[in-house]
Amino acid sequence: MMFSRRLMLGLAIAGTMAGALAFPALAEGPTEIDLFFPVPVDGKLARDMGTLIKEFNETHPAIKATAVYTGSYDDTLIKTRASIKAGKPPAAVIMSANFLLDMQIENELTNLDSLIAADGTTKDQFLGQFFPALQGNAVINRSVYGVPFHNSTPLLYINADQAKEAGLDPSKPPQTWAELTDWAKKLTKRDGDKVTRWGIAIPCAYDYCGWMMETLTMTNGGRYYNEEFGGEVYYDTPSMQGALTWWSDLVNKHKVHAPGATPGPAVSTSFISGNAAMMMLSTGSLTYVRDNAKFAYKVAFIPRNVRNAVPIGGASLIIPAGLEADKQKAAWTLIKWMTSPEKSAWWSRATGYFAPNMAAYKTPDMVDFLNKNPDATTAVEQLDVAKPWFATYKTVPVRKTLEDEVMLVLNGKKQPKEALAAAQKAADELLKPYNAETSLKLP
Repeated sequence: MMFSRRLMLGLAIAGTMAGALAFPALAEGPTEIDLFFPVPVDGKLARDMGTLIKEFNETHPAIKATAVYTGSYDDTLIKTRASIKAGKPPAAVIMSANFLLDMQIENELTNLDSLIAADGTTKDQFLGQFFPALQGNAVINRSVYGVPFHNSTPLLYINADQAKEAGLDPSKPPQTWAELTDWAKKLTKRDGDKVTRWGIAIPCAYDYCGWMMETLTMTNGGRYYNEEFGGEVYYDTPSMQGALTWWSDLVNKHKVHAPGATPGPAVSTSFISGNAAMMMLSTGSLTYVRDNAKFAYKVAFIPRNVRNAVPIGGASLIIPAGLEADKQKAAWTLIKWMTSPEKSAWWSRATGYFAPNMAAYKTPDMVDFLNKNPDATTAVEQLDVAKPWFATYKTVPVRKTLEDEVMLVLNGKKQPKEALAAAQKAADELLKPYNAETSLKLP
């Protein structure tokens, strides 16, 4: 029997359509999505992310997720905004938790309320999985815009061997600024005019510097910004002046902290190599320290001057605005999987960030891990005094006005009072348009 060419083509098309109707997923293939992820701390986070996404793809054949490394937190914001502007946003982003307010103001975020409702749950039930201290940076105007993924608090790391050598008891770490200053003096080693070991190291580079200033200001009783409104910062205040003066005194008066602004990786390297006996750094560096320190170490709460308090750090998972419905749905599946108790616990053990999902700490593997590594509980215990992370209109440039001035102080080029007045003036100028559209716009 002979068939015409047109009939053969028609049969082929009909067969293809029938197959597509019978096996739609097979015919269309998996929904392909990108996940932007930064690497803000030391360690093997990029490799761990590859492991996590590989498991997701193996267990979710209808979705193919690709993890895309995007640099620092600040770099990730820039790249996400560029992709949104180009009309090709990634399906999900691990975004610095304090950038969400600015992105919401600029209409760059997907409101997650409808996705939560579609799952048959309420916002309160959904958020109830996570530590309450994390919700301040995830909820804006009573709507959910971010899901806590890997979060941190600053910690005080202590070289226990060097502390004992200096006659200090590492099981009783310094609890106040006065005690910390005393410890740093005893732990600093000198050979004539040359310092061979610093008593304390605190990072100051873009992003980290602002977080540490918020930490010191909060422990000095103050506030960095208006937590209820994105148009006000409190740089030129007694509490921040005291915080910066204490930091400056460690450098210039007591000479127990290296001069100049030091990036986070240089601080951790100095601690690991024994060149700094104590450091203030994120709990996100804890696994790196655990894996690389050739000495006994301790972690402790950040010492206070007026009160115990720390800012939340780390990142939330977000879905950018402008995404197709199928990719949005796939992103939501990925986000829920990554923040489940089991995966949250795995990520915490792999990286050092604490797990934001409270049920993670009841999983058998996590209970066993904490029994062997009790230092991983310090950041969680510190959540009782944790507060939201700096978040304003134009968060990054407003934050940098302060960081630029702090760096000048640590380099000995300005005094704290003069620097903070300049930072306040520059920040107010950046915030002026937002205030004109909100707090100064009267009926």
